Amino acid sequence: MMTTVLIVLTLVLAFSNGANDVSKGIATLVGSGVTNYKRALVWGTLWTVAGGLAAAFASQGLVAAFSGKDLLAQPLTGHAFLISVAGGAILWLLAACLTGLPVSTTHAITGALGGAGIMAIRLGGIEWIALGKKFAMPLLVSPLLSMALMLLLFPLIRYTVGRFQKYCVCMERGQGVCIRLDPNASAAVAVVEAPIWVQPIVGQSQECESEPAVFLGINALDALHWLTSGLTSFARGLNDTPKILALGVAAASLAGLNQLEMYALVAFAMGLGSFWWGLRVTETLAAKVTPMSAEEGFSANLITSALVGFASYIALPVSTTHVSSGAIMGIGMRKGGKDIRWRTVKDMFWAWIVTLPAAAIFAMGLYALISGGRI
Repeated sequence: MMTTVLIVLTLVLAFSNGANDVSKGIATLVGSGVTNYKRALVWGTLWTVAGGLAAAFASQGLVAAFSGKDLLAQPLTGHAFLISVAGGAILWLLAACLTGLPVSTTHAITGALGGAGIMAIRLGGIEWIALGKKFAMPLLVSPLLSMALMLLLFPLIRYTVGRFQKYCVCMERGQGVCIRLDPNASAAVAVVEAPIWVQPIVGQSQECESEPAVFLGINALDALHWLTSGLTSFARGLNDTPKILALGVAAASLAGLNQLEMYALVAFAMGLGSFWWGLRVTETLAAKVTPMSAEEGFSANLITSALVGFASYIALPVSTTHVSSGAIMGIGMRKGGKDIRWRTVKDMFWAWIVTLPAAAIFAMGLYALISGGRI
Protein backbone atom coordinates (compact mmCIF):
# COMPACT_ATOMS: atom_id res chain seq x y z
CA MET A 1 0.00 0.00 0.00
CA MET A 2 2.79 2.45 0.89
CA THR A 3 4.46 1.69 -2.44
CA THR A 4 1.24 2.59 -4.26
CA VAL A 5 0.89 5.77 -2.21
CA LEU A 6 4.42 6.83 -3.11
CA ILE A 7 3.86 6.24 -6.83
CA VAL A 8 0.60 8.23 -6.69
CA LEU A 9 2.32 11.08 -4.84
CA THR A 10 5.11 11.12 -7.42
CA LEU A 11 2.52 11.52 -10.17
CA VAL A 12 0.66 14.21 -8.20
CA LEU A 13 3.97 16.06 -7.82
CA ALA A 14 4.44 15.78 -11.59
CA PHE A 15 0.92 17.15 -12.11
CA SER A 16 1.62 20.07 -9.76
CA ASN A 17 4.90 20.75 -11.54
CA GLY A 18 3.13 20.92 -14.89
CA ALA A 19 0.49 23.29 -13.49
CA ASN A 20 3.07 25.73 -12.17
CA ASP A 21 5.86 25.39 -14.72
CA VAL A 22 4.19 25.20 -18.14
CA SER A 23 3.96 29.00 -18.02
CA LYS A 24 7.74 29.34 -18.32
CA GLY A 25 7.73 28.27 -21.97
CA ILE A 26 4.49 29.84 -23.21
CA ALA A 27 4.00 33.09 -21.28
CA THR A 28 5.92 35.12 -23.87
CA LEU A 29 3.68 33.81 -26.66
CA VAL A 30 0.65 35.28 -24.93
CA GLY A 31 2.38 38.33 -23.51
CA SER A 32 3.61 39.45 -26.93
CA GLY A 33 0.23 38.83 -28.58
CA VAL A 34 1.27 35.90 -30.76
CA THR A 35 -1.56 33.64 -29.58
CA ASN A 36 -4.19 33.13 -26.89
CA TYR A 37 -3.96 31.21 -23.64
CA LYS A 38 -5.71 28.03 -24.80
CA ARG A 39 -3.51 27.47 -27.84
CA ALA A 40 -0.40 28.31 -25.85
CA LEU A 41 -1.32 25.77 -23.16
CA VAL A 42 -1.85 23.03 -25.75
CA TRP A 43 1.50 23.85 -27.36
CA GLY A 44 3.38 23.91 -24.06
CA THR A 45 1.77 20.66 -22.94
CA LEU A 46 2.80 18.74 -26.06
CA TRP A 47 6.42 19.88 -25.85
CA THR A 48 6.58 19.29 -22.08
CA VAL A 49 5.51 15.67 -22.54
CA ALA A 50 8.05 15.25 -25.34
CA GLY A 51 10.82 16.63 -23.11
CA GLY A 52 9.78 14.36 -20.25
CA LEU A 53 9.98 11.30 -22.48
CA ALA A 54 13.36 12.39 -23.88
CA ALA A 55 14.68 12.73 -20.31
CA ALA A 56 14.73 8.95 -20.06
CA PHE A 57 17.68 8.99 -22.43
CA ALA A 58 19.29 12.42 -22.01
CA SER A 59 19.31 13.54 -18.36
CA GLN A 60 19.35 10.54 -16.05
CA GLY A 61 22.14 12.11 -13.99
CA LEU A 62 19.56 14.31 -12.25
CA VAL A 63 17.79 11.24 -10.85
CA ALA A 64 20.77 10.52 -8.59
CA ALA A 65 21.09 14.18 -7.55
CA PHE A 66 17.47 14.39 -6.42
CA SER A 67 17.34 11.03 -4.68
CA GLY A 68 19.32 12.71 -1.87
CA LYS A 69 22.65 11.16 -2.87
CA ASP A 70 24.58 14.46 -2.81
CA LEU A 71 22.49 16.15 -0.13
CA LEU A 72 22.38 13.54 2.63
CA ALA A 73 25.30 11.97 4.48
CA GLN A 74 23.66 8.57 4.16
CA PRO A 75 21.10 7.33 1.62
CA LEU A 76 17.48 7.22 2.77
CA THR A 77 14.99 5.13 0.83
CA GLY A 78 12.29 4.39 3.40
CA HIS A 79 8.66 5.10 2.58
CA ALA A 80 8.31 7.66 5.38
CA PHE A 81 11.20 9.73 4.02
CA LEU A 82 10.18 9.58 0.36
CA ILE A 83 6.49 10.22 1.01
CA SER A 84 7.40 13.20 3.21
CA VAL A 85 9.59 14.66 0.46
CA ALA A 86 6.91 14.22 -2.22
CA GLY A 87 4.16 15.51 0.07
CA GLY A 88 6.13 18.54 1.23
CA ALA A 89 6.92 19.62 -2.34
CA ILE A 90 3.33 18.99 -3.48
CA LEU A 91 1.75 21.06 -0.70
CA TRP A 92 3.92 24.08 -1.51
CA LEU A 93 3.45 23.80 -5.29
CA LEU A 94 -0.33 23.55 -4.94
CA ALA A 95 -0.35 26.62 -2.69
CA ALA A 96 1.68 28.51 -5.31
CA CYS A 97 -0.63 27.42 -8.13
CA LEU A 98 -3.69 28.62 -6.22
CA THR A 99 -2.13 32.06 -5.74
CA GLY A 100 -0.81 32.23 -9.31
CA LEU A 101 2.83 32.59 -8.25
CA PRO A 102 5.56 30.98 -10.37
CA VAL A 103 7.79 29.04 -7.97
CA SER A 104 10.52 26.49 -8.49
CA THR A 105 9.81 22.76 -8.33
CA THR A 106 13.56 22.28 -8.01
CA HIS A 107 13.58 24.50 -4.91
CA ALA A 108 10.53 22.74 -3.49
CA ILE A 109 12.02 19.25 -3.86
CA THR A 110 15.37 20.42 -2.48
CA GLY A 111 13.69 22.00 0.55
CA ALA A 112 11.56 18.92 1.15
CA LEU A 113 14.64 16.67 0.91
CA GLY A 114 16.39 18.80 3.50
CA GLY A 115 13.38 18.93 5.83
CA ALA A 116 12.71 15.19 5.75
CA GLY A 117 16.45 14.54 6.03
CA ILE A 118 16.71 16.65 9.17
CA MET A 119 13.88 14.68 10.75
CA ALA A 120 15.40 11.33 9.75
CA ILE A 121 19.10 11.83 10.47
CA ARG A 122 19.22 15.22 12.22
CA LEU A 123 21.11 18.36 11.21
CA GLY A 124 24.45 16.59 11.06
CA GLY A 125 23.16 14.29 8.35
CA ILE A 126 22.78 17.11 5.81
CA GLU A 127 25.69 17.86 3.49
CA TRP A 128 25.46 21.61 3.90
CA ILE A 129 28.44 22.41 1.66
CA ALA A 130 27.01 20.26 -1.13
CA LEU A 131 23.61 21.90 -0.61
CA GLY A 132 25.15 25.30 -1.18
CA LYS A 133 27.49 24.35 -4.01
CA LYS A 134 25.43 21.90 -6.07
CA PHE A 135 21.90 23.11 -5.37
CA ALA A 136 21.65 26.63 -3.95
CA MET A 137 24.36 28.23 -6.11
CA PRO A 138 22.95 27.16 -9.51
CA LEU A 139 19.47 28.19 -8.38
CA LEU A 140 20.75 31.61 -7.28
CA VAL A 141 22.97 32.32 -10.27
CA SER A 142 20.65 31.12 -13.05
CA PRO A 143 18.09 34.01 -12.96
CA LEU A 144 20.88 36.59 -12.80
CA LEU A 145 22.63 34.91 -15.71
CA SER A 146 19.49 34.80 -17.85
CA MET A 147 18.78 38.47 -17.09
CA ALA A 148 22.34 39.43 -18.00
CA LEU A 149 22.19 37.43 -21.23
CA MET A 150 18.92 39.14 -22.13
CA LEU A 151 20.51 42.56 -21.67
CA LEU A 152 23.69 41.64 -23.54
CA LEU A 153 22.35 39.52 -26.39
CA PHE A 154 19.06 41.20 -27.24
CA PRO A 155 20.60 43.78 -29.62
CA LEU A 156 22.35 40.98 -31.52
CA ILE A 157 19.23 38.79 -31.56
CA ARG A 158 17.10 41.71 -32.73
CA TYR A 159 19.58 42.52 -35.50
CA THR A 160 19.69 38.87 -36.58
CA VAL A 161 16.02 37.93 -36.48
CA GLY A 162 14.34 41.35 -36.61
CA ARG A 163 14.40 41.29 -40.39
CA PHE A 164 12.12 38.23 -40.34
CA GLN A 165 9.36 40.49 -39.04
CA LYS A 166 8.51 41.63 -42.57
CA TYR A 167 8.31 38.12 -44.01
CA CYS A 168 5.64 35.47 -43.72
CA VAL A 169 5.31 31.78 -44.46
CA CYS A 170 1.98 31.10 -46.16
CA MET A 171 -0.07 28.42 -47.84
CA GLU A 172 -1.47 29.38 -51.22
CA ARG A 173 -4.41 27.64 -52.84
CA GLY A 174 -5.05 27.71 -56.59
CA GLN A 175 -7.15 26.18 -59.33
CA GLY A 176 -5.49 24.31 -62.15
CA VAL A 177 -6.41 24.23 -65.81
CA CYS A 178 -6.07 21.05 -67.86
CA ILE A 179 -5.60 21.18 -71.66
CA ARG A 180 -7.10 18.22 -73.49
CA LEU A 181 -6.96 17.27 -77.13
CA ASP A 182 -10.40 16.28 -78.42
CA PRO A 183 -9.81 13.58 -81.11
CA ASN A 184 -13.07 14.55 -82.84
CA ALA A 185 -12.09 18.20 -83.11
CA SER A 186 -9.63 19.88 -85.43
CA ALA A 187 -7.89 21.79 -82.59
CA ALA A 188 -7.00 21.47 -78.96
CA VAL A 189 -9.73 22.48 -76.55
CA ALA A 190 -9.00 24.07 -73.14
CA VAL A 191 -11.12 22.42 -70.50
CA VAL A 192 -11.21 23.69 -66.89
CA GLU A 193 -11.05 20.63 -64.69
CA ALA A 194 -10.77 22.74 -61.48
CA PRO A 195 -8.28 20.60 -59.55
CA ILE A 196 -7.19 22.29 -56.31
CA TRP A 197 -3.52 22.60 -55.50
CA VAL A 198 -1.81 23.95 -52.40
CA GLN A 199 1.77 25.11 -52.05
CA PRO A 200 3.83 26.85 -49.36
CA ILE A 201 5.32 30.23 -50.20
CA VAL A 202 7.64 32.68 -48.44
CA GLY A 203 7.16 36.33 -49.17
CA GLN A 204 6.63 39.83 -47.88
CA SER A 205 3.89 40.02 -45.24
CA GLN A 206 2.05 42.79 -47.11
CA GLU A 207 2.04 40.77 -50.32
CA CYS A 208 0.71 37.67 -48.59
CA GLU A 209 -2.04 39.65 -46.87
CA SER A 210 -3.23 41.13 -50.17
CA GLU A 211 -3.06 37.89 -52.14
CA PRO A 212 -6.57 36.30 -52.30
CA ALA A 213 -5.16 32.81 -52.96
CA VAL A 214 -3.42 32.77 -49.53
CA PHE A 215 -5.64 30.99 -46.99
CA LEU A 216 -3.17 30.34 -44.17
CA GLY A 217 -0.09 32.23 -43.06
CA ILE A 218 2.16 33.14 -40.17
CA ASN A 219 4.70 35.86 -39.66
CA ALA A 220 8.22 34.39 -39.92
CA LEU A 221 9.30 35.87 -36.57
CA ASP A 222 6.16 34.51 -34.92
CA ALA A 223 6.98 31.09 -36.36
CA LEU A 224 10.43 31.27 -34.76
CA HIS A 225 8.80 32.37 -31.49
CA TRP A 226 6.54 29.31 -31.54
CA LEU A 227 9.63 27.18 -32.09
CA THR A 228 11.59 28.65 -29.16
CA SER A 229 8.51 28.37 -26.96
CA GLY A 230 8.34 24.68 -27.78
CA LEU A 231 12.05 24.26 -27.13
CA THR A 232 11.72 25.96 -23.74
CA SER A 233 8.87 23.64 -22.74
CA PHE A 234 10.88 20.69 -24.05
CA ALA A 235 13.93 21.73 -22.01
CA ARG A 236 11.75 22.17 -18.92
CA GLY A 237 10.36 18.65 -19.28
CA LEU A 238 13.88 17.36 -19.85
CA ASN A 239 15.17 19.04 -16.68
CA ASP A 240 12.24 18.46 -14.30
CA THR A 241 11.13 14.90 -15.08
CA PRO A 242 14.18 13.14 -13.55
CA LYS A 243 13.99 15.31 -10.42
CA ILE A 244 10.42 14.15 -9.82
CA LEU A 245 11.11 10.59 -10.88
CA ALA A 246 13.88 10.28 -8.27
CA LEU A 247 11.25 10.08 -5.53
CA GLY A 248 9.41 7.16 -7.10
CA VAL A 249 12.20 5.02 -8.54
CA ALA A 250 12.36 2.57 -5.65
CA ALA A 251 8.58 2.31 -5.37
CA ALA A 252 8.21 1.78 -9.10
CA SER A 253 10.71 -1.07 -8.97
CA LEU A 254 8.79 -2.75 -6.14
CA ALA A 255 5.57 -2.34 -8.12
CA GLY A 256 7.09 -4.03 -11.17
CA LEU A 257 7.49 -0.86 -13.24
CA ASN A 258 10.75 -0.33 -15.07
CA GLN A 259 12.37 3.09 -15.22
CA LEU A 260 11.21 3.84 -18.79
CA GLU A 261 7.59 3.17 -17.84
CA MET A 262 7.92 5.48 -14.85
CA TYR A 263 9.41 8.22 -17.04
CA ALA A 264 6.38 7.94 -19.31
CA LEU A 265 3.92 8.14 -16.40
CA VAL A 266 5.66 11.21 -14.96
CA ALA A 267 5.82 12.91 -18.37
CA PHE A 268 2.10 12.42 -19.04
CA ALA A 269 1.18 13.53 -15.50
CA MET A 270 3.15 16.72 -16.11
CA GLY A 271 1.23 17.16 -19.35
CA LEU A 272 -2.13 16.84 -17.60
CA GLY A 273 -1.15 19.42 -15.00
CA SER A 274 0.12 21.75 -17.73
CA PHE A 275 -3.13 21.67 -19.71
CA TRP A 276 -5.74 21.53 -16.98
CA TRP A 277 -4.29 23.86 -14.36
CA GLY A 278 -1.56 25.92 -15.99
CA LEU A 279 -3.57 29.05 -16.78
CA ARG A 280 -3.27 31.01 -13.54
CA VAL A 281 0.53 31.12 -13.31
CA THR A 282 0.77 31.73 -17.08
CA GLU A 283 -1.36 34.85 -16.62
CA THR A 284 1.11 36.16 -14.04
CA LEU A 285 4.18 35.85 -16.26
CA ALA A 286 2.40 36.86 -19.47
CA ALA A 287 0.61 39.97 -18.29
CA LYS A 288 1.71 40.99 -14.80
CA VAL A 289 5.51 41.37 -15.00
CA THR A 290 6.29 43.61 -17.99
CA PRO A 291 4.94 44.33 -21.48
CA MET A 292 6.90 42.68 -24.29
CA SER A 293 7.17 42.76 -28.06
CA ALA A 294 7.40 39.72 -30.32
CA GLU A 295 11.18 40.17 -30.64
CA GLU A 296 11.60 40.42 -26.87
CA GLY A 297 9.42 37.38 -26.19
CA PHE A 298 11.33 35.37 -28.78
CA SER A 299 14.66 36.40 -27.23
CA ALA A 300 13.55 35.46 -23.70
CA ASN A 301 12.46 32.01 -24.84
CA LEU A 302 15.63 31.47 -26.84
CA ILE A 303 17.82 32.28 -23.82
CA THR A 304 15.68 30.18 -21.44
CA SER A 305 15.63 27.10 -23.68
CA ALA A 306 19.40 27.30 -24.26
CA LEU A 307 20.28 27.65 -20.56
CA VAL A 308 17.87 25.00 -19.26
CA GLY A 309 18.72 22.57 -22.06
CA PHE A 310 22.45 22.90 -21.37
CA ALA A 311 21.88 22.51 -17.62
CA SER A 312 19.93 19.30 -18.26
CA TYR A 313 22.74 17.96 -20.42
CA ILE A 314 25.36 18.45 -17.69
CA ALA A 315 22.94 17.37 -14.91
CA LEU A 316 22.95 20.79 -13.24
CA PRO A 317 19.81 21.42 -11.14
CA VAL A 318 18.65 24.85 -12.30
CA SER A 319 15.12 26.18 -12.03
CA THR A 320 13.23 26.87 -15.26
CA THR A 321 11.11 29.26 -13.20
CA HIS A 322 14.11 31.36 -12.24
CA VAL A 323 15.71 31.27 -15.68
CA SER A 324 12.50 32.22 -17.51
CA SER A 325 11.50 34.87 -14.96
CA GLY A 326 15.01 36.36 -15.08
CA ALA A 327 14.85 36.61 -18.88
CA ILE A 328 11.40 38.24 -18.75
CA MET A 329 12.55 40.73 -16.11
CA GLY A 330 15.53 41.41 -18.37
CA ILE A 331 13.03 42.65 -20.97
CA GLY A 332 11.86 45.31 -18.55
CA MET A 333 15.35 46.13 -17.28
CA ARG A 334 16.63 46.95 -20.75
CA LYS A 335 14.00 49.72 -20.80
CA GLY A 336 15.24 51.11 -17.52
CA GLY A 337 12.78 49.12 -15.41
CA LYS A 338 9.99 51.67 -15.79
CA ASP A 339 7.58 49.13 -17.32
CA ILE A 340 8.20 46.39 -14.75
CA ARG A 341 5.33 45.77 -12.35
CA TRP A 342 7.48 45.70 -9.24
CA ARG A 343 4.71 44.54 -6.92
CA THR A 344 4.38 41.30 -8.90
CA VAL A 345 8.17 40.91 -8.99
CA LYS A 346 8.32 41.44 -5.21
CA ASP A 347 5.67 38.75 -4.65
CA MET A 348 7.59 36.36 -6.93
CA PHE A 349 10.85 37.09 -5.13
CA TRP A 350 9.39 36.38 -1.70
CA ALA A 351 7.79 33.20 -3.03
CA TRP A 352 11.23 32.08 -4.21
CA ILE A 353 12.76 32.87 -0.80
CA VAL A 354 10.00 31.09 1.11
CA THR A 355 9.94 27.97 -1.12
CA LEU A 356 12.91 26.18 0.50
CA PRO A 357 11.83 26.61 4.16
CA ALA A 358 8.11 26.16 3.39
CA ALA A 359 8.62 22.84 1.58
CA ALA A 360 11.04 21.77 4.33
CA ILE A 361 8.49 22.53 7.07
CA PHE A 362 5.74 20.66 5.21
CA ALA A 363 8.05 17.66 4.77
CA MET A 364 9.11 17.74 8.43
CA GLY A 365 5.49 17.77 9.56
CA LEU A 366 4.56 14.87 7.30
CA TYR A 367 7.57 12.85 8.46
CA ALA A 368 6.60 13.41 12.10
CA LEU A 369 3.05 12.27 11.40
CA ILE A 370 4.10 9.20 9.41
CA SER A 371 6.86 8.05 11.77
CA GLY A 372 4.55 8.63 14.74
CA GLY A 373 1.97 6.32 13.23
CA ARG A 374 -0.65 9.01 12.71
CA ILE A 375 -0.70 8.50 8.91
